[in-house]
Amino acid sequence: MDGNRRYAKKQNERTIAGHKAGYSSLISMLGYCYELGVKYVTVYAFSIDNFKRSPEEVECLMDLMLEKMKGFLEHESIVHQYGIRVYFIGNLKLLNEPVRVAAEKVMKATAKNNKANLLVCVAYTSCDEIVHAIQESCQSKIYDIQTRNGSSDKKMNGFVVHGGLEEHEDKPKNHEAKPCNGLIEESEVCEKQMNLPTLKLVDIEKHMYMAVAPDPDIVIRSSGETRLSNFLLWQTANCPLYSPTALWPELGLWHLVWAVLNFQRSYQYLEKNKKKI
Repeated sequence: MDGNRRYAKKQNERTIAGHKAGYSSLISMLGYCYELGVKYVTVYAFSIDNFKRSPEEVECLMDLMLEKMKGFLEHESIVHQYGIRVYFIGNLKLLNEPVRVAAEKVMKATAKNNKANLLVCVAYTSCDEIVHAIQESCQSKIYDIQTRNGSSDKKMNGFVVHGGLEEHEDKPKNHEAKPCNGLIEESEVCEKQMNLPTLKLVDIEKHMYMAVAPDPDIVIRSSGETRLSNFLLWQTANCPLYSPTALWPELGLWHLVWAVLNFQRSYQYLEKNKKKI
């Protein structure tokens, strides 16, 4: 959703007017996607980096977000008319309390809608998502270790687990393992370490914020920009990028149709590449 501020400047209006126009464009795009049978739409509404903008603009954005979230709760809103389930994706604890509470209410109110899905990335960056997923995966493995041993401070295969930190009971505090041909000389320690749970790709992926949705088929970046700006870096490895020059509030049906047609034309090639991975 790039170009709201430039659109406002182009129209000689205040910045917040550009953001409001951007929201109107989102609602139009949701209607088009619904008619085209698109089941998942993910929008990058507010990056963690956007908190670095002026306090006045951030406050206006939070107020606008709160207003639109309350609008989603109304029975006649587009999400209820079309049966759209709404997810707010990101580090939601960074939002102020009224916005965070409103987001939770919207997710709860639309939880039974099953015709389409809208994922709104707020207080989000892909780097934060990946770090979060790794941290959650590690905590899950630590919990498995503690549960298996029936305590939060137990020995396991020669290791002592203290609140989630593994440490070999015979290893001196100042001991440094010496590499030998890419291996560690303490082969016994290595053998015992191999008995510990390992962190796998599937563990990380299931703890991603975006685990609620399949990987996207197309990324549309308005304003002619060809960078992802820390958006869905993990999920878009095999995803085509469409970059119309139109600013986000100027995006219309034909831009969307053109993106879909290009995707359909390249579909077999993209699927072939996915199978090679």
